[in-house]
Amino acid sequence: MVKTSGPVTLETLPRHVSKELVRPFPFPLGRATTDNPYRTLIPELIDGPAAFYTLDGYHGMGPLWVFRRLQDIEAIYLDTEHFSNRDFAPFAELEGGNWNLVPAESDPPLHTFHRSMMNPLFTPKRMAAVDASIRKMARDVIEDFKDKGECDFVRDMALRYPIAVFLGLMDLPMSRIDQFLDWEFKLIHPKSIAEAREATIAVVAFLRELIGQRRLQPGDDLVSYAISADVQGRGLDENELLGFCFNLFIGGLDTVSTNLGWQVRHLAEHPKHQAALRQNPAQIPDAIEELLRAYAAVTTNRRCIKETTINGIKLMPGDMIALPTPLANNDPEAFDEPQTVKLDRKPRHLSFGGGVHRCLGAALARRELVIGLTELLAALPPFRVADGAVITSHIAFIIQLENLPLVWSH
Repeated sequence: MVKTSGPVTLETLPRHVSKELVRPFPFPLGRATTDNPYRTLIPELIDGPAAFYTLDGYHGMGPLWVFRRLQDIEAIYLDTEHFSNRDFAPFAELEGGNWNLVPAESDPPLHTFHRSMMNPLFTPKRMAAVDASIRKMARDVIEDFKDKGECDFVRDMALRYPIAVFLGLMDLPMSRIDQFLDWEFKLIHPKSIAEAREATIAVVAFLRELIGQRRLQPGDDLVSYAISADVQGRGLDENELLGFCFNLFIGGLDTVSTNLGWQVRHLAEHPKHQAALRQNPAQIPDAIEELLRAYAAVTTNRRCIKETTINGIKLMPGDMIALPTPLANNDPEAFDEPQTVKLDRKPRHLSFGGGVHRCLGAALARRELVIGLTELLAALPPFRVADGAVITSHIAFIIQLENLPLVWSH
């Protein structure tokens, strides 16, 4: 684990960084807005420079380069010679451990070993086998509010549905939903570093206990699989097991909830698109790809490990680099009219990352999104945002809705 260097100032800038390139970090810790950031913040950043330098953008703990063009971000994703995935997330550092997210923070050749061990979990055949249980969980969640004529979609489905799926895959009781919700929110949208540290320590303690239980009583769940998995005579050590489970926790709970929230908000605000998908549910998978592009929500980081230049920007070993998919996927150099959602666009987007580190659970996330949206449109009549509703979005390394009040008439 590489420790962060701490915040810098204009007076202590590295020699290769020009003062003219320094700007405030656009996604600071704890910030929230009642504007739609995809109509205000994202377009403003896209109109700005191709890359800039922030003084404390790495989770408030150190300096960070921010790139916005899809071409540049994709080049960094693909370049494992000059850029490392290790320590792109702050969780191990916050907890004081010596582990990394597996396989998200693994570099080749270790990453190749980790992916070959985990790929069998997410094959199309295995994913198809869980369709029925995912559909049941979506229907169960929707059943709780479908006859009420209103809901807070974030609270009532976007958060609870993927957690229910995660609990099923981990063979954990549904009674843990509220605890997991609390931990997830403090990890993804902490009000302070102290709050993020508190949640990280709690999740690590829970996962260590769970790993211990599965060693004694293995079952047909993801943790039991990781404990017993073996590639060419080698399994995961304790730190790797913890890193794998923590990665599942973060990705399993947040990816679907964030994207589903923005996708349903779009349909609530664009009744013609909602009507089109109701009339032709077979279009939902393609529509979700376009919505994943338009409302990409995640910013990941890389660390430069070998001097290089990207689009005229000199990067030196130790530099941290932000790869904001909300900017890359709305890059006008890559997409025609990127601010316009075209449900039949079928874009090649970076919402699940790129290169060897493309999201391991992308197939599962897509299934959850397609099933969740299909079941929602089938169960509810046309819905819209409640009159006078004030919708708040959290802006950090994940752009996520805090609430989404919907109403409908039977």
